[in-house]
Amino acid sequence: MAKELVTQVKLQVPAGSANPAPPVGPALGQHGLNIQDFCKQFNDRTKDTEKGLALPVVINVYQDRTFDFIVKSTPAAILLKKAAGIEKGSPTPQSKKVGKVTIKQIEEIVKQKEGDLNAGEMAQAVKIISGTARSMGIEVE
Repeated sequence: MAKELVTQVKLQVPAGSANPAPPVGPALGQHGLNIQDFCKQFNDRTKDTEKGLALPVVINVYQDRTFDFIVKSTPAAILLKKAAGIEKGSPTPQSKKVGKVTIKQIEEIVKQKEGDLNAGEMAQAVKIISGTARSMGIEVE
């Protein structure tokens, strides 16, 4: 018989460096989960990912206080900022451009995110990521 799902907790946790401090501790503690157990499992699963890169994680909490989790790929905005070499996006993206990325860099981002993107082909996925870049004030060449 399947376990009864109580809730889902969605967090962004730095790769390889989850610890009981906020946001992980309070979010999991309120559901009565073993925080150290989650941190250990998450750090083991993300040890090959670049340290400190924010990874979205969806934690399924069950009735018997057990859990499982899915680690998603890094958000496109973070990957675009890294590719463009900028600290943050533009406050006025239509008039003030803050960086540039090439189509080749966007294709690399698409390859990193291919499981999480809702696109059937590479060209569609490139359009999605290019739109994110434009909304951040990053020019696509």
